[in-house]
Amino acid sequence: MRTYHCFWLLFWAGQPHQTFLTPLSQRTSGFPEKGKVLVLSGNSRQDLHRSKRSWMWNQFFLLEEYTGTDYQYVGKLHSDQDKGDGSLKYILSGDGAGDLFIINENTGDIQATKRLDREEKPVYILRAQAVNRRTGRPVEPESEFIIKIHDINDNEPMFTKDVYNASIPEMSDVGTFVVQVTATDADDPTYGNSAKVVYSILQGQPYFSVESETGIIKTALLNMDRENREQYQVVIQAKDMGGQMGGLSGTTTVNITLTDVNDNPPRFPQSTYQFRVPESTPPGSPVGRIKANDADVDENAEIEYSITEGDGYDMFGITTDKDTQEGIISVKKALDFESKSLYILKVEATNIHVDPRFLYLGPFKDSATVRIHVEDVDEPPVFSRPAYIMEVKEDVLIDTVIGTVTAQDPDAAKNPVKYSVDRHTDMDRVFNINSGNGSIFTSKPLDRETLLWHNITVIAAEINNPKQSSRVPVFIKVLDVNDNAPEFAMFYETFVCENAKAEQLIQTLSAVDKDDSYSGHQFSFSLAPEAATTSNFTLQDNRDNTAGIFTRKNRYNRHEMSTYFLPVVISDNDYPIQSSTETVTIRVCACDHRGKMLSCNAEALIHPTGLSTGALIAILLCIIILLVTVVLFAALRRQRKKEPLIISKEDIRDNIVSYNDEGGGEEDTQAFDIGTLRNPEAIDDNKFRRDIVPETLFMPQRTATLRDNTDVRDFINQRLKENDIDPTAPPYDSLATYAYEGNGSVAESLSSLESVTTDGDQDYDYLSDWGPRFKKLADMYGAMDSDKDS
Repeated sequence: MRTYHCFWLLFWAGQPHQTFLTPLSQRTSGFPEKGKVLVLSGNSRQDLHRSKRSWMWNQFFLLEEYTGTDYQYVGKLHSDQDKGDGSLKYILSGDGAGDLFIINENTGDIQATKRLDREEKPVYILRAQAVNRRTGRPVEPESEFIIKIHDINDNEPMFTKDVYNASIPEMSDVGTFVVQVTATDADDPTYGNSAKVVYSILQGQPYFSVESETGIIKTALLNMDRENREQYQVVIQAKDMGGQMGGLSGTTTVNITLTDVNDNPPRFPQSTYQFRVPESTPPGSPVGRIKANDADVDENAEIEYSITEGDGYDMFGITTDKDTQEGIISVKKALDFESKSLYILKVEATNIHVDPRFLYLGPFKDSATVRIHVEDVDEPPVFSRPAYIMEVKEDVLIDTVIGTVTAQDPDAAKNPVKYSVDRHTDMDRVFNINSGNGSIFTSKPLDRETLLWHNITVIAAEINNPKQSSRVPVFIKVLDVNDNAPEFAMFYETFVCENAKAEQLIQTLSAVDKDDSYSGHQFSFSLAPEAATTSNFTLQDNRDNTAGIFTRKNRYNRHEMSTYFLPVVISDNDYPIQSSTETVTIRVCACDHRGKMLSCNAEALIHPTGLSTGALIAILLCIIILLVTVVLFAALRRQRKKEPLIISKEDIRDNIVSYNDEGGGEEDTQAFDIGTLRNPEAIDDNKFRRDIVPETLFMPQRTATLRDNTDVRDFINQRLKENDIDPTAPPYDSLATYAYEGNGSVAESLSSLESVTTDGDQDYDYLSDWGPRFKKLADMYGAMDSDKDS
């Protein structure tokens, strides 16, 4: 049988209750039950009973919030292998080991170095082991033990909110739920009453109460009225230890608002209202405002106004202003001080949203009397009619009265009125009006056929106050008289065939008359007296406002007479009778055997076919226009050529001239004037520039030429100054190159430009004296002299 060594832990907890020893072989989520022993033997773990125990542990309690000055003593580790010679060393590991909990490695005493708080960590699990100090090998297996922090009442109850907000309807019954408050205590609820919370009300009585265990706040007073008091502040206390003396407590504030219900009817602050309104107030205009007070708010205070009775029921109306809940009285019809100057109305104000629960409080409406006084104002004249319609015959004489308009001042003063015609409605001044009596008369002749209706406007204004005026439309209808003779309905131009037979109908005529006829027009047709017997045609009146033209003889010859003009007299049957003479044009034409016209002109015999003269002229014009277009296009193409260097003297742009030919050298004196490059003395001041048009208004001005040994710098500066002050100089920059070397050179000028005019006077023998560098040049010019001599 194996021998197990025992490792004992001694505890001094300093508590009055009994300490239970419990062997622990492994970490558990709970605490072992009393009497159960877990024994570790070697590497195997079994539940053994009544066997020799190597480790024996106990779960124990340690007070939190230790206030002593020394470390708090936890317990002691001891092994039966410890001989007291210091060969063993005790090791502690686990939660807080070495920091929160320390162990004396020689004696095995365990101490807590800091104040422990159960609310931060209620249980600590540690592991203990004894090892050989020399070899470092464990002499006992490692085991776990639990330190449970014993709770004390060190935390007061805390509400979940610092301030609660709640609302309930006013006039609620007693016991109506308001809100529930909740407080929590961080102490251990399983130990004692440290976490048992009880609620009580400190402020808010007698209006509200709170249930001690649940924290539910309820109403405690009947018929709380919002109009008397709307806000309540209730203070609730939560106390632990079951509310006993010595318990800790916390408080919170509950703001309770009474919401409105419609428990108040509208009330007018006064029973009678007085308003004044001018009689000239147009319909729809406001007269005044009245308001019934309602102690409720929002929709419970919404009011509807109405006129229930009164002599002004039809003259006035009332509407509700939704923003201010006022009743707006307005005019419905036009007022007249002279007819009625006082109106009495009864106005009623009613709640829109009525709560049936409060109908016992009385009707939710109120009424008031409104007296409206109509004030007299200076009104404009009033016409006897809203519009006038008059009739006049078109043949009336000028200054004939056609009708009268009447207007009167409605005021009690009865001011006199004068009349006038609005000339914007009678631009031609056809009518006029008597300013005193309002009679309208003509001022120009009328013509029904030109204008049937005349619509004018008459103005009536008070003589004493012309600003007071009114207008009325006058519609004047021009009646017809028989003043227009009948005439053909259209222009008649007909034809007759050469082979026509006598009594043959060739045309039917009809007529129109611009005049009106109430019984219908009745026209009569006849030939004019001068053509009645001599005409080759006859006219037959059909008695239906039409007539027919017939031939009087057989056959007609268009070469003898190509056109006949037949005068026809048309008369009406109105009074006075009007008649007119109209002419019918009849052409003699060649026709086929069926009477279909072939030709009506005598020239057609000579030109039976071909185009008309107008068509030929149109074709000729088209051809001429086409030819002119082609010629102009060809001329424009031939005129296209390169633009000159300088188009005109006004063109002052810079120009770049490219010369692609080499030129003729010194012998070519036609391209450029090189005289200025030879010597300043050879400059011709009267020469003009060849690249621009010469200016005749300003002649070039030159200063005297610098002579002798003048430096080339002075020469150039002189030329620059001359060009700066010369008004004929071009506005663009010019670059002039001067090849003049100057007079100060020992070799003098080497340029041939200063040589004499003829080459025969030159002697080039001196070139041989200048050395080998000029030998080639001496040979070349010497050979030229030899050739000339030969």
